Amino acid sequence: MKFTQYYLDCLSHASYLIGDETTGRAVVVDPRRDVQVYLDDAAAAGLRIELVIETHFHADFLSGHLELAQATGAEIAYGEAAKTEFPVRPLADGETIPLGEITLKVLATPGHTPESISVLVYEHAGDEVPYGVLTGDTLFIGDVGRPDLLGSLGFTAEEMGRKLYNSLHTQLMPLPDATRVFPAHGAGSSCGKQLSTETVSTLGEQRHANYALATMTEDEFVAIVTDGQPSQPEYFVYDAVLNRKQRPLLDQSDPLPQLTLDEALAAQAEGVVLLDTRDAGEYGAGHLPGSVWVGLDGRFAEQAGSVVAHDATIVLVSEPGTEDEARVRLARIGFDNVRGFLADPLAAIAAQPDKATHSSRVTAEQLDRLREEVNGLVVLDVRNPGETALGTVEGAVLMPLAKLNGRMGELDTTAPVVVVCASGRRSLSAASLLSKAGFGDVSDLLGGYTGYVASTRSAAAAG
Repeated sequence: MKFTQYYLDCLSHASYLIGDETTGRAVVVDPRRDVQVYLDDAAAAGLRIELVIETHFHADFLSGHLELAQATGAEIAYGEAAKTEFPVRPLADGETIPLGEITLKVLATPGHTPESISVLVYEHAGDEVPYGVLTGDTLFIGDVGRPDLLGSLGFTAEEMGRKLYNSLHTQLMPLPDATRVFPAHGAGSSCGKQLSTETVSTLGEQRHANYALATMTEDEFVAIVTDGQPSQPEYFVYDAVLNRKQRPLLDQSDPLPQLTLDEALAAQAEGVVLLDTRDAGEYGAGHLPGSVWVGLDGRFAEQAGSVVAHDATIVLVSEPGTEDEARVRLARIGFDNVRGFLADPLAAIAAQPDKATHSSRVTAEQLDRLREEVNGLVVLDVRNPGETALGTVEGAVLMPLAKLNGRMGELDTTAPVVVVCASGRRSLSAASLLSKAGFGDVSDLLGGYTGYVASTRSAAAAG
């Protein structure tokens, strides 16, 4: 058996290639949109990708089923409850898919979404214990899929939570303890609240360690899995719908146009978003007014999808040589409208410094002083509810980054604002959004709330 897990840290996303080397038949499960890695690995192993299985309609990324089908002629398969604009093979509960010696078995596991399935993998015909189970977003390492993402599509969190409870207890938990668990996401994903950094476990380990699999009633389960979930990025609904549609394929062959500073600023004047992906320090030292910052070195795609509208046209302001990577990572969430990139931003800004500005960033000590001295200071905490429940700066306004665009009108544009997150990344993005929207006095907290707590404790111990 050829079994490969592909893990994208940027999206905390896992996909899989499973092939039978005796027959050359292979499937890919939950592929990312840039599919060349699967094509290359299959070719190297002498495998033919005949089937693309999606465990559900993904919300956090645009899946690569159409790209793989175009490249290989493979069928696309979903759980039989799925409705799509393109032809699919519906997979029924209990259906088997023989690849040769290897056999896959479909389990209907609705709850995260109505059409969710899990896929059992048997390495040899007749094995009593499966090699593993690909659980999609039904069961994670340390967590389960959140049931509250489909409110805008007509499903209540309670309704989906009860389906999830049933799927876990009737389909997955009866499997042998030695069954490996291969989820579609890991730590950092907004598809759950307590995902592990581990990307594989066993059902036995999860039975003992996963809070959501502890003994509890259905009502208790629904309450616990719907509480404290992170705010979903605005693009999630867009991707969940787009993954159902016949849409344009990813084309990486056309070179990205290179723009001068004047051309980039002219595009901005037309309403194009200048998305600055450089190091936070470089952005802080000098950036174009009204640009939005999301560092490429972090959870770039998800954070960009939280602060930039899915239908926006984008010009990238990136470290030279990284613009193509930024473009692909945006394409993974369906953000294809990238007009071009600013050539050598550092040199361009240095040549015309009058067209640049810098960021205001404050330390924990400076924040405490500002809170005492500045009337009307707003401390804006852009962390998720589960984070702020554990503590925040006294008097802070709580507004998750993913909701900032929609709730910005609740804030006074003339009031001084200091933005807080956990470490300083989300706060810098939020500060750039506020500045773009016309807020005149915006800073963000260096080191975030984590650094603030450490500084406060250190000061108290010294005192």
